[in-house]
Amino acid sequence: MRRNRKAKIIVTLGPSTSNFKSVKKLFDNGADVFRLNFSHDTKETHIKRFKDIRNLEKKVNKPIGILMDLQGPKLRVGKFEENSVFLKQGKKFVFDSNPFPGNKFRVNLPHEEIFKKIKKGNKILIDDGKLTLVVTKVNGFFIETKVKFGGIISNNKGFNIPSLISTTNSLTKKDRMDLKLALKLGVDWIALSFVQSANDVKNIKKIVKDKAFIITKIEKPKALKNLNEIINISDAIMIARGDLGVEAPLERLPSEQKRIITACRQAGKPVVVATQMLDSMVNYPTPTRAEASDVATAIYDGADAVMLSAETAIGNYPNESIKMMNNIITEVEKDPLYLSINEASHVKAESTAEDAITESAKYVARIMSAKAVVTYTTSGSTALRAARERPDVPIMGISPNLSTARRLSLVWGVHCIFTSDATSFKDMVLKAGRLAKKEKFARKGDRVVITAGVPFGHSGATNVLRIASVDRY
Repeated sequence: MRRNRKAKIIVTLGPSTSNFKSVKKLFDNGADVFRLNFSHDTKETHIKRFKDIRNLEKKVNKPIGILMDLQGPKLRVGKFEENSVFLKQGKKFVFDSNPFPGNKFRVNLPHEEIFKKIKKGNKILIDDGKLTLVVTKVNGFFIETKVKFGGIISNNKGFNIPSLISTTNSLTKKDRMDLKLALKLGVDWIALSFVQSANDVKNIKKIVKDKAFIITKIEKPKALKNLNEIINISDAIMIARGDLGVEAPLERLPSEQKRIITACRQAGKPVVVATQMLDSMVNYPTPTRAEASDVATAIYDGADAVMLSAETAIGNYPNESIKMMNNIITEVEKDPLYLSINEASHVKAESTAEDAITESAKYVARIMSAKAVVTYTTSGSTALRAARERPDVPIMGISPNLSTARRLSLVWGVHCIFTSDATSFKDMVLKAGRLAKKEKFARKGDRVVITAGVPFGHSGATNVLRIASVDRY
């Protein structure tokens, strides 16, 4: 199925979308990549969802990406007797080491190291900052607080202490177990949470090797200081605005988002904007005007993809959410202003044959009124270079490697196609024409611009550019 937009949509599966019918509907409405959030649900549930996605892939005959999101060293409260309570402003509330379910007076905090580090006067933020509590008393077994800004607190909600520096490794014992399962299943992308330095990414890459691509989540202030090093070692970046907006000053978030996107564009690495994009659609069938603008801003800024989290995982309107996101992206990409911003943010090509050919393909396609740029790629690097150029026309990413085709489903403008490799230069041209017609990118008489690396069948440099007509196909 061909999308009429270039930015991609990642959707999170959860209780609201936990069967094959729901997964297919999300795909039909615009999902390009499916996210399995290992902060929630059971091993068995994730295996079932994985199988549903792969069964859908066979049914629609199109590579579909699966992103596995590791929980990381996320602090979370325990469970409540009645699943949730309302904390009133000015009231006392206690976090303790008691494993029993909580109530309106207390709840378990299953992170014993925090009791040693936290101090009187520290602020505690719950559920991405929706609730604020101030520490009034501490000992080795409990943390007594006063509620500054109240609200509902429920099972397993996130717990942040912005002033506390974390020394925890980004891979927990749970993460290592989840990672083992994900690699066994064969996920395409692994999202690494709470990264603080490039070493965190290097460590997981030693485990994963070439079995999946790593998408690094930027959600800690320290990661912002090490941004360029983290981008260079990562395969992609996710701006996880929930925790980042809690840990760093909220007023800095918009400018940091733009800075991260710009840095990723310069490096030629895909970048995803995530968290609370259409948050009100968890409960309502339409978003706020501000949320619609937020999605649009991410697209204007140049993001490769935007992500839906609670909206599709636990929301009442998962399909309305993805339709809305799809419509917003489509409208932005039609805007002449978007096209001019895209052109103005063009990345200067490096002095290599690969970059020279890929940049030339963009302008050749424009001059020749070509309908698509076709990239032959084994590793995905040729398609990534093409996406970095942000051509006016779609990119057909043709690969004989199914895992590569799946991974490219996250990349801006790339329509990924899995097919057998070209056996010769002539076969490459013929195949490009046939697939351009089959996928409805071109008709008889149209042209396509082809880039590839030869010899075929090997990962290597992009060293060929060809203009081809589809007249004969």
